[in-house]
Amino acid sequence: MKVLILAGGLGTRLSEETDLKPKPMVEIGGKPILWHIMKIYSYYGFNDFVVLTGYKSHVIKEYFINYYNRYSDITVDMANNTVEVHKTRNEPWKVTMLYTGKNAMTGARIKKAANYVGREPFMLTYGDGVADINIKNLVKYHNERGKIVTLTAVQPSGRFGALDLNKDNDVMLFNEKPQGDGAWINGGFFVCEPELFDYIPDGDDVVFEKGPLENLACSNQLCAYKHNGYWKAMDTLRDKIELTQKWESGCAPWAKWLGE
Repeated sequence: MKVLILAGGLGTRLSEETDLKPKPMVEIGGKPILWHIMKIYSYYGFNDFVVLTGYKSHVIKEYFINYYNRYSDITVDMANNTVEVHKTRNEPWKVTMLYTGKNAMTGARIKKAANYVGREPFMLTYGDGVADINIKNLVKYHNERGKIVTLTAVQPSGRFGALDLNKDNDVMLFNEKPQGDGAWINGGFFVCEPELFDYIPDGDDVVFEKGPLENLACSNQLCAYKHNGYWKAMDTLRDKIELTQKWESGCAPWAKWLGE
């Protein structure tokens, strides 16, 4: 099953980093968040990726073209014009980088991948979010429900702390990071049947989260897999710092492969 990753947006809310690179290439602990996302899928045996690029697509292409040398131990003998590889650090990945246009919206990018997917089920996610989600359980749930699209529903933590006050303004409960208002939101990590492409009209202005997903819901062809574990989207510099701190502390919830 192929995994489509949306990686073409401008990332304007993270402009401190995205002036020079696309948001999926912003690094968490020395590795792009795109790498972290791919490692999540790879941990569960899904290694065939289609990266839907746009803004600064060349940065993503150059990263994977040079991946072998980037993470290998090598000796460069400039006198004899030779390169000796001592130890390689490779991944079992097949990566297709599909340029979908600089200004295309999410629905348009997905539609342009139809020929690469064919008439087979596929997975889809955003290039800026990580989670400790069990991908195999997600796929199993999708198959059991029999809908065209399954999305992962998450409950993000609130940005600000919460206080529980009594009538005398005494603090009865202090919660630094509450769960939020309890609402479920779209956390990405989709499983899709090929019929999804029939719900996406042509044109670069098609937003996947509006017309296509709304129409699927109206047709009773959209279901949600509730994920109660860790989930985090990297929208701002604050988010990047938080993710980096978790990674560097050795307690990154999404990095299950580190426990191997």
